Amino acid sequence: MPSIKQMEKMAADAARRGAAAPDPAPAAPTPDELWTSLLTDPRAAGKPKQPIQQCRLADIQQHVLRVECRRCSRTVEMQKLDAVRFYGADAIWKNVGQRLLDQTCTNRTGRHEEDGCWPNWST
Repeated sequence: MPSIKQMEKMAADAARRGAAAPDPAPAAPTPDELWTSLLTDPRAAGKPKQPIQQCRLADIQQHVLRVECRRCSRTVEMQKLDAVRFYGADAIWKNVGQRLLDQTCTNRTGRHEEDGCWPNWST
């Protein structure tokens, strides 16, 4: 650790040299080719990708929807067409999957915090 005198000397040297000014922004405008390549990039189109559990049933591309319980390792599958017919195209997959697991849950403890299945959306 430098002493107080050494720190004062370093500060005086820096002030004498002058702080280096940051480079100014380029004077030339951004070329049109750069903007064209950025906007034609396929990653620039559309919305950011959402996790599947937050998607509406109408937005999901898979034909078979699958959710697994982390607690009992039970897996429930349903065809997307059946899910849309029963719950509607605007239903969120998280709500539908939780309902499917809860309908056949065998882990009932009586405590609200621990009751039911715990969905795993990674499958």
